[in-house]
Amino acid sequence: MVSSYKQKLTQLLLAALLLLALVYPLIVHSAFYRHIMIMVFMYGLLAISWDLMGGYASLFSFGHAAFFGIGAYTSTVLQLHWGVNPWLGMLIGGCLSGLVGVIISYPTSRLRGHYFAIATLAFLFVTKTLIENWKLVGAAQGLSVPMHQTSFLSFQFHESKVPYYYIMLALLILGLVFTKALIASRVGYYLRALRESPEAAQSLGVNTALYRLIAIGVSAFLAAVAGTFYAQYVLYIDPPSAISLNLSVQVVLIAVFGGSGTLNGPLLGTAILIPLTSLIGAWLGGAGRGIAFMVFGGIIVVMCLIQPDGLIKYFEGRGLYRGKESEVA
Repeated sequence: MVSSYKQKLTQLLLAALLLLALVYPLIVHSAFYRHIMIMVFMYGLLAISWDLMGGYASLFSFGHAAFFGIGAYTSTVLQLHWGVNPWLGMLIGGCLSGLVGVIISYPTSRLRGHYFAIATLAFLFVTKTLIENWKLVGAAQGLSVPMHQTSFLSFQFHESKVPYYYIMLALLILGLVFTKALIASRVGYYLRALRESPEAAQSLGVNTALYRLIAIGVSAFLAAVAGTFYAQYVLYIDPPSAISLNLSVQVVLIAVFGGSGTLNGPLLGTAILIPLTSLIGAWLGGAGRGIAFMVFGGIIVVMCLIQPDGLIKYFEGRGLYRGKESEVA
């Protein structure tokens, strides 16, 4: 009875948060604060995508920015050189990123812990070096997205950030719904088994390599979708902005802070850390970015000391939240 009450309370809270997200741009008219929420949604999708690998498949990756960059560059290059619509470019970039992720990870998917992390780090640096020296994709100079008239079809809105806000919110919700369905499926159960004990799962007949590759492919696809949105949002990409170690590390810390291996933990981490660091950077000017990262790191250290399993577990332990993923984990 108490458990059912808490579950209903959680559902009401999530519904209230969704309603607040829908009316937010109608209440807040500042372009800066709208931008912060857009970044919250984008990093939320990135954190969810990373958690499929790091939280559920136990593949701790520092190369997630490479998938983000593949999505951004694919859609931009297709639009710039062949006039491909950015929405179609988003799908192509996602599929290409997923394929690259599977191909690159196939020989390394059996690695675990820091060995896999080092392999993904090498993949990130190789991808960045390749982009920096490939003239077709702008090399180190980067690429500017072609300007078009404001329309949903062209994925460009020059008068307001509100359309970008709702598009990114929709992409986040779709990514969350798809991830939730995947985790609730047979694939999700196998991934949780791999997380707990790969040896035991394999002894029971689970194809560990196959299901890890599925997690990597889906994770890379979602990250590339976020990358395409970023390219269309800022209308310019280059290696430091689209394929950076800072981005990869930030996504990892967000997911770990919120609670990896849970559905809503990465979203919670994003909702706290992204606005906090953005506001600190804005308030303190040029020096604020460095201070923001110091605060970011300090919060992570404190959370690791207080609650190593993430902030979402802290709320669960006090009965303030109960997610379905915790019931089946």
